[in-house]
Amino acid sequence: MSVSIADIKKEYKKTGEFGLLDYEKELEALYAFVEKYESDERSGVKATVSSAEKKINSIRNEIERVKQMMQFEEKYGSEYHSICGVDEVGRGPLAGPIVTAAVILPEGLIIPHINDSKQINEKRREELYQIITENAVSYKIGIKDEKEIDELGIAVADSLAMKEAVLGLSLPADMVLVDAFKIPGLDLKQVPIVKGDAKSVSIAAASIVAKVTRDRMMVEYSKKYPEYGFDSNKGYGSASHIEVLKKIGPCEIHRRSFIGNFV
Repeated sequence: MSVSIADIKKEYKKTGEFGLLDYEKELEALYAFVEKYESDERSGVKATVSSAEKKINSIRNEIERVKQMMQFEEKYGSEYHSICGVDEVGRGPLAGPIVTAAVILPEGLIIPHINDSKQINEKRREELYQIITENAVSYKIGIKDEKEIDELGIAVADSLAMKEAVLGLSLPADMVLVDAFKIPGLDLKQVPIVKGDAKSVSIAAASIVAKVTRDRMMVEYSKKYPEYGFDSNKGYGSASHIEVLKKIGPCEIHRRSFIGNFV
């Protein structure tokens, strides 16, 4: 008696119950599934086998994409042994801090779906944040609040927060990959990469850690200042945020140097 199509679909569903880092086990399960049922001529089974084959191709393509993002780490890996990626989140908002992160990943670690944090939805970012922080050789956050931003200017505050993150690593970095520009006053080998958060796994990891950290901070601020909708706009100048700002004025965490056009 042949296995029912419903049971075969359940079996296929189980091949997707692995974590992101278990992609090799998921591929093994998918290959085994295809081999087991590829000769079944029932249309429902053929469709499910086709889905499995597409999933295999998708995973393999994703692994290759991530390997391409490891090009800088591999290029410098023979000379430097603690390569750190650095990125920031929060240059543009009207409220809240700028948050930076420095991350040293284990050599050769492949994390599927790692990318520029702006290209990933919130659920995936949270999942990747957990993986990165649990597996990183070392990571550190750097923060400059709205008062420091107003006093120093956003560029200086950003650079100081990045420097703070790098120098705060529990395992010192001997090289830094940074998005777009070098960090002033940091006496380490630095390689600036334009759009580095989409080209380097280390910078992408830093962008995710910084983004999730700052988003969580803004959600907490929204509990204290609910009128501004910080839980949804994260301090950026959305139409509703600006409307409230014009109506009731700024709160404690608004950047006074950023809101002159609205208040």
